[in-house]
Amino acid sequence: MSSPDLVPDDTVIVIFGASGDLARRKLLPSLYHLHAEGLMPRRWRIIGNSRSELTDASFDELAREAVQEFGRCCIDEEAWSAFADRLSYVAHEFTPDDPGLVRDAVLTAEQEIGGQVQRLFYLSVPPSAFGTITEALGKCGLTDRARAVFEKPFGVDQKSFEELNETVHRVLDEDQVYLIDHFLGKETLQNALALRFANGMFEPVWNRTHIDHVQIDVPETLGIETRAAFYEPTGALRDMVVTHLFQVLSVIAMEPPIALESKPLLDEKAKVFESMAPLLADDVVRGQFEGYTDLEGVAPDSRTETFLAARVSVDNWRWANVPFYLRTGKRMAASRQTVTLAFARPPRQMFRDLPLDGFHRNHLTLNLGGDEGITVSFLAKVPGPSVRLGPARMTFSYEHSFGSEMIGPYERLLHDALMGDRTLFTRADGIARTWELVADVLNHPPPLHLYPQDSWGPQAALDLIAPRRWHLPE
Repeated sequence: MSSPDLVPDDTVIVIFGASGDLARRKLLPSLYHLHAEGLMPRRWRIIGNSRSELTDASFDELAREAVQEFGRCCIDEEAWSAFADRLSYVAHEFTPDDPGLVRDAVLTAEQEIGGQVQRLFYLSVPPSAFGTITEALGKCGLTDRARAVFEKPFGVDQKSFEELNETVHRVLDEDQVYLIDHFLGKETLQNALALRFANGMFEPVWNRTHIDHVQIDVPETLGIETRAAFYEPTGALRDMVVTHLFQVLSVIAMEPPIALESKPLLDEKAKVFESMAPLLADDVVRGQFEGYTDLEGVAPDSRTETFLAARVSVDNWRWANVPFYLRTGKRMAASRQTVTLAFARPPRQMFRDLPLDGFHRNHLTLNLGGDEGITVSFLAKVPGPSVRLGPARMTFSYEHSFGSEMIGPYERLLHDALMGDRTLFTRADGIARTWELVADVLNHPPPLHLYPQDSWGPQAALDLIAPRRWHLPE
């Protein structure tokens, strides 16, 4: 049973885009898991909304199939029955001119619960719909006692971000706005803070004197599946780099905050973004996997990138002259979510067989996906009469060390939103700066390189990091 301190206030949750891919893969399974773990409010309702013509019963069925296919826990029939009883669905396009059905459903759910009920609105819709839905919330009077979670990307460029941010803050106060990036909810990324700031062996070497370079690597074996309508105008830069990878970079590169609380953490992350040099064409490699333009919903002459690698500079005292290399792509050879800090070579070489290219240099790798944990790679003497070096590694695994199932990133962030904790969410000033950083690349995109499916991307990405190499823990 969960601690009373972890139980949110009574809440009506509305998921806009409830029949979409994100709701099926992440939101509904995460909400069920929170319910099964006793981390939902004592009294709550979930209202699904989209334009799809579903009934309450068919939405229950969609939710159950989503939990069975994508959930992190098995369905307990008693728990599922209680969960399904609190689900309802409204097939309606929620606009300022016609907010009625959604508003009525919220007010009805609040009457059933009784008392002063908080409202949590999750906008699992394309960025183009954020402004319309926010304005509708204001027009129909649903902003009292409300929090709104906005999926990424928040805008699609500098101009659209500024317009959207103005619209949202015309309706909602800053403390009501939750800009989500689920990478920030990953256990290992949060553990990076503990690794640095709770251990005297790491913080002294977390700087330009000891670190040669940093890699943030998120290749995916998946393609775009049925998301062509979203992906075609978005691409890898907007979908992954300006959101997830930049956010991960800010956590790795940040200075020690004065406290592990929302404002100090967000302030330090914002300083990292201010220190980053804007990306130029020479810093970026764009790629597209072969066969992309044959997919349904993709233009035959599409120039959308499905792969992007970038070299980023953080021009501050700690990281001067330490390059950060970012890579992500669809239909690649393997799926990984890793952050690797490559340590500098020792100043004097006394081992003649030490690899000259530094490929077996010391690495500290944070594994953010799958079997989350931390790996240290180093060189050691191979047993035998002669002094011969070989690669060795030490691994910390959450499962083996703590033996308990971790809460997933969406579960954590949904629970934080229910509790009113914005610590692991992003902030508008930071996002504004990230759009500034990529403005030149968006306006003047570099050439597009084709790459084979199930590969590691185009050759140009290997040239970008040379003479270094992209590192994978195994």
